[in-house]
Amino acid sequence: MASSRLQLLNVTLSRTVRVIHSTLAQTQRAFHTSQPVTLTKILSVDEIFNKKSLQAHLRKKELEYNSWLESISSEPLREDEEDLNMKKKTDLSALRPLVQKIRELQEKQKELEDTQDLLKDNEPELQELAESEEDECLKVIQDLKQKIISLLIPEEESDMSDLVLEVTAGVGGQEAMLFTAEIFDMYQNFAAFHGWGFDILEVMSSELGGVRHAAASISGPLSYKKLKFEAGVHRVQRVPKTESKGRIHTSTMTVAILPQPTEISFTINPKDLRIETKRASGAGGQHVNTTDSAVRIVHLPTGTVSECQQERSQIKNKETAMTLLRAKLYSARLEEETSKRYQARKLQIGTKGRSEKIRTYNFSQDRITDHRIGKTIHDVRGFLQGEELLEEMIVFLQQFSEQESLLDLLRDSDQDQ
Repeated sequence: MASSRLQLLNVTLSRTVRVIHSTLAQTQRAFHTSQPVTLTKILSVDEIFNKKSLQAHLRKKELEYNSWLESISSEPLREDEEDLNMKKKTDLSALRPLVQKIRELQEKQKELEDTQDLLKDNEPELQELAESEEDECLKVIQDLKQKIISLLIPEEESDMSDLVLEVTAGVGGQEAMLFTAEIFDMYQNFAAFHGWGFDILEVMSSELGGVRHAAASISGPLSYKKLKFEAGVHRVQRVPKTESKGRIHTSTMTVAILPQPTEISFTINPKDLRIETKRASGAGGQHVNTTDSAVRIVHLPTGTVSECQQERSQIKNKETAMTLLRAKLYSARLEEETSKRYQARKLQIGTKGRSEKIRTYNFSQDRITDHRIGKTIHDVRGFLQGEELLEEMIVFLQQFSEQESLLDLLRDSDQDQ
């Protein structure tokens, strides 16, 4: 009895239609479009780990790590091998977190086996302790497996970027503009939920309080990595406030997520720009047609255009227009660099039509459905608050993307062998 208890104690230790067309298929990991949506499925962590190709890949990485570690520590270094040795050290550094998690998982799985052996003990009190320890082991094992999957997938250059969010009303007139305003507010709340910065760059409002087009700069840890899957057409189905007969209308709006480069990673030659000023236009009651404060910037080599009339100050409008221009050009460059790798997996958003959508918000059925992964969440009002429910959807999208990237990686690894 005492020996068994001691053994147990020892064991306990996720403007712009033109720009949108060119940027939404950027470096973000998109989703396969070659198969019907009904066939898409997020595999469980255990289903992924049960794949022989994954187990073989993990063994291969562990052997590489051990081999490089042994060669660095045992072989004398010659001058002509300095570059090779430096590369080995770099590879070791990159592999170390993965190998550490693999070994932690192996230790925890052995601990689980020992705990399950204790469940066979006839002592009720000992069995109760062992059951509790088994549950804890299983939770840790699942967490380690998920971390290993994440570590296997290389970070993309833009994943650590801040971003520029653009929302544009699509089909549906005033109702589409009202929905666009709600979606823009949802992302502002989501930024606050994560403690990110949210700076409004431009808002073009409609007469009834909706939004024709708006843009904002979002900055904070993992902001782009989390929000990049929100890019595409969002569809709403509901009875508009202006509908007298109670009929359900379908409207759309489009979200663009553009990674925001740093000055170091991306520069623009001032000679390539044509900067124009004009008087602002828009709803009455503002500084319309009184000063030449609106700014329009054209990037001559690509023809990319960015403009802003949000502020009274021409200087501030120029700064905002440059921020938008940089994000558009950076996104186009990243898309070009990765188009070959992701050609078969680009998510095309088309023309903002009612049928071309990534997500539907159905108010009468109180559900939100993401059509790329077949995920449905209920409570539309709660989802539009931009907190836990939106986070839940984004986590599912990230897991699906990681799964696709991992399966691609394993297929490539099999071909290399």
